[in-house]
Amino acid sequence: MTPRGDLEGKVAVVTGGAKGIGAASAEAVVAEGGRVVIADLDDEQGRALAARLGDAARYRRTDVGEREDMRALIDFAVEEFGSLDIMFNNAGITGAFHNRFLDDPLDDLERVLRINLASVMWGTQYAARYMATRGGGAIVNTTSIAALDPGFAIPAYRASKAGIINFTRSVAVDLGEYAIRVNAIAPGGIPTSMNSFVEPGLPPDMFADLQAQLEPIRLIKQPLKRPGKPADIANMLVFLASDRASHITGQVMVVDGGVTAGSTLNQTELLREARARFLNERGD
Repeated sequence: MTPRGDLEGKVAVVTGGAKGIGAASAEAVVAEGGRVVIADLDDEQGRALAARLGDAARYRRTDVGEREDMRALIDFAVEEFGSLDIMFNNAGITGAFHNRFLDDPLDDLERVLRINLASVMWGTQYAARYMATRGGGAIVNTTSIAALDPGFAIPAYRASKAGIINFTRSVAVDLGEYAIRVNAIAPGGIPTSMNSFVEPGLPPDMFADLQAQLEPIRLIKQPLKRPGKPADIANMLVFLASDRASHITGQVMVVDGGVTAGSTLNQTELLREARARFLNERGD
């Protein structure tokens, strides 16, 4: 990202900020002139990132699935930086992976809903209560194309992310009078540990090899044949949080390389080929 200073003087909170999309977003906030509180449970990576970003960053250990942790997170940001202008509710989990719904015991349903959906509602409410008394702000929630593009597996995750979309639109209507804008970002197949169903503790070199194996599969349905990057989502966050998006609220901004635009399967071509084979075999 080439810094433009779009977030100059603004204070942001990024949940799930220690790695992946969250880390890229925290970096982007600082690069654009803002200050950021990185919220996560990964103390090692969270503190290391905050240290690398310098005085413009703080790390706060936060379990987003606990209401009081979310309340304390907002208080911490205001105490540390004196304001709160941007709330990025980004933290999430996929839950256990099962190929088919009938094989999924849904044992982690409550946990997925708390971390993916309840945390977004708590974070939005606590941030908005502060922003409403300070002239407004920008709230951005991470949903997923899994909420827009029905498919196999992770039904709890899909449901939680779909809930974020309705919630985002509903509170955008509710909070508009306070000049609080609420939008969502729906990432596509960004190669992060969560998106790759990686078990904790996988060595970095193995993770890189795994991504290389998964990349061709991710790109099958993607018109743009360049893998998505965490920075692609961070760029969208910067836009939505900046004054450049001052008249945008209640929207879901899809960043997926075109996956949800339509199928890359050219059925017309296949039908014409089948027709030609049929006619050739019949001798017509």
